Amino acid sequence: MSTSPEILALIPARGGSKSIPRKNLLTLNGKPLIAYSIEQALASRLITRVMVSTDDEEIADVARSFGADVPFMRPAAFALDDSPDIDVFRHALTTLRDRVGYQCDCVVHLRPTGPVRQVTRIDEAIELFLSHPEADSLRSVTAPAQTPHKMWTRRGAYLEPLLLVDGVVEPHCQPRQSLPEVFWQNGYVDIVRPAVVIERGLMCGDRILPFVMHEPVYELDYPEQIAAVESALRDLERGVTTPSVLRHPV
Repeated sequence: MSTSPEILALIPARGGSKSIPRKNLLTLNGKPLIAYSIEQALASRLITRVMVSTDDEEIADVARSFGADVPFMRPAAFALDDSPDIDVFRHALTTLRDRVGYQCDCVVHLRPTGPVRQVTRIDEAIELFLSHPEADSLRSVTAPAQTPHKMWTRRGAYLEPLLLVDGVVEPHCQPRQSLPEVFWQNGYVDIVRPAVVIERGLMCGDRILPFVMHEPVYELDYPEQIAAVESALRDLERGVTTPSVLRHPV
């Protein structure tokens, strides 16, 4: 008899933020920013546990009030401006394992700063990942507006191509359509197997599934993006997933 997979949604939300102070508690359309990711995770038909990792007691209280589990606090050393995701995820997963014996089949990473999500798309990503047991992780990606094959870096006084293409002379001078397909990771939803995080100390591993998206993706990093994110959230509430006017999409 088969059992349903245990799927943990992990929402990292530290208290510090330079560009927008207390960003994870910022009120958008009447709710704190973090509430959107929590509600989306709870509405998923596949996610079985929703946890917030935070170093901030106020964020923890708000997260609990919206239905998330905050079983322990994140150490301040893992909540710095330059703290990498791997430290946050390894702490959460190993602490869950060691304190309460909890283990899961996969971890869904939902960033509070990307609140404009369709729950159906989260579940589609999970279903795709579960259908590929050989995959280490999944990343949601979008085709970028500009190809990196036409970008440059600088060495001394001269420009140097950022990327080269085997067998292609001066790819930066070739038509975009003839260059290799590239994707930008958009942060909408990412999934990883716990063993990749705990045993290998990685967030992606080697076999990374693409979850290709074509709709706009919004990220809240700066104050000037607030109005656009609020507008997109209102559109999402009304069932409009492709706004006719896009302001500050990622």
